[in-house]
Amino acid sequence: MTTKPHAKLTPNSWEFETEALIKPTGFREYDARWWFGHPGSDTPPDLNLYGVQALGMGLGTLIHELGVAPKIVVGHDFRSYSLSVKQALEVGLMAAGVEVHDIGLALSPVAYYAQFDLDIPCVAMVTASHNSNGWTGVKMGANRPLTFGPDEMSRLKEIVLAGEGRTRSGGGYVRQTGVTERYLADVAEDVAIERPLKVVAACGNGTAGAFAPQALRAMGVEVIEMDCELDHTFPRYNPNPEDMKMLHAMRDAVLEHGADVGLGFDGDGDRCGVIDNEGEEIFADKIGLMLARDLAPLHPGSTFVVDVKSTGLFTIDPILAEHGCKTDYFKTGHSYIKRRSKELGALAGFEKSGHFFLQPPIGRGYDDGLIAARAVLQMLDRNPDRSMADLRRALPVSYGSPTMSPACADEVKYDVVERIVAAYKLKADRDERIAGRRIVDVNTVNGVRFTLEDGAWGLVRASSNTPNLVVVVESPVSADDVKAVFSTIQAELGAHPEVGAFDQQI
Repeated sequence: MTTKPHAKLTPNSWEFETEALIKPTGFREYDARWWFGHPGSDTPPDLNLYGVQALGMGLGTLIHELGVAPKIVVGHDFRSYSLSVKQALEVGLMAAGVEVHDIGLALSPVAYYAQFDLDIPCVAMVTASHNSNGWTGVKMGANRPLTFGPDEMSRLKEIVLAGEGRTRSGGGYVRQTGVTERYLADVAEDVAIERPLKVVAACGNGTAGAFAPQALRAMGVEVIEMDCELDHTFPRYNPNPEDMKMLHAMRDAVLEHGADVGLGFDGDGDRCGVIDNEGEEIFADKIGLMLARDLAPLHPGSTFVVDVKSTGLFTIDPILAEHGCKTDYFKTGHSYIKRRSKELGALAGFEKSGHFFLQPPIGRGYDDGLIAARAVLQMLDRNPDRSMADLRRALPVSYGSPTMSPACADEVKYDVVERIVAAYKLKADRDERIAGRRIVDVNTVNGVRFTLEDGAWGLVRASSNTPNLVVVVESPVSADDVKAVFSTIQAELGAHPEVGAFDQQI
């Protein structure tokens, strides 16, 4: 047994240098994220290296509880402190009797690939994904290609915070080499894009810069590199293909170079964002619908899984209907959509944040930004007379907002969302009008998604990864109607003082 970690310690103190610190709120629904801090930051950390070691001990204990082989793939993203965080995690894992297979600097999908490549059941990827510098975290799994969901994360939290981690013999360390090279070869295997395509590859100076350009060139396209130099200060913006600053920079590069498409990757490479040849950003749910339309004739009768933030167009799309395809809406979160896609035997799962879960025979089921990029390029290759913008315009018309994230502390955000859910249920029961229309459906599988009588809808849910709420709006009517529906959500959020000031313009 280990000692219980502290929830708060003062930096630059004896206790901070000798005892474990883990803030409980870092354990999220399907991964873990903590503010680790960086030089010059005044925000006290939620985690120290002894805390990371305790996390590793707890994870190793859980692996033994789950009854899988005690072997694990471990990698880290490109941040100034990620290597030290990973090594502390490895110490805890080895102390718990787990054999660590360290693949070094990696993308999250490289770590997932390594589970198959090395025939190892478990994974722990040290990454804060697209979070700003100072954050760290771990994505974990013990049943490839799945990652932990709420049950596993709740048990891990219990083990770690109660000091129930157990030391065991049998731990060890193997430094694996060659995984990156095999991954890159695997991504481009049997892909030979025949159509001449010029592609902007945008990496935001994150880890994907060491992988994406090489992989895309191996597929046979011309690559214009954009912020592909590794720089953990992220000098221009966080590598996040949902961030409007990154999307606008991608747009400018696509137009400047006359590119056919812009592909943007987040900090750990498991998401992909797309800009078309006219400089228009295409949100990931619409890309998912475009891919589903492309794949439906090749795989008739397929099921597609999408998250509740995604467009409602999947359910009314004529091409999907023509080929007997079905759509299942499920909880937002890479672990949820990944698991649901496998459970249903879906051909693919799509999440509006840019996670794409392409199942066999297209992918292995985990989220991989480069596999998603490959699918986009193959779609263009199968449509040699149509541009990316043509394919976008072929979709039924709808108008959507970006994903918006008003601040709300981790400790209260779920309670706030419960009150907002109750408020919208009451509005529906009272037949209140939202932007002049009745509410015809209130979906509470993940926060609240209310649908109006003409098909417009709005979503409010708690973010699983950051101290924020998530707000999305879509309308089949007009961009002005999106603003009208959004303004009613703003008014509802304003009734809850725990939600930060929110003056987002859409």
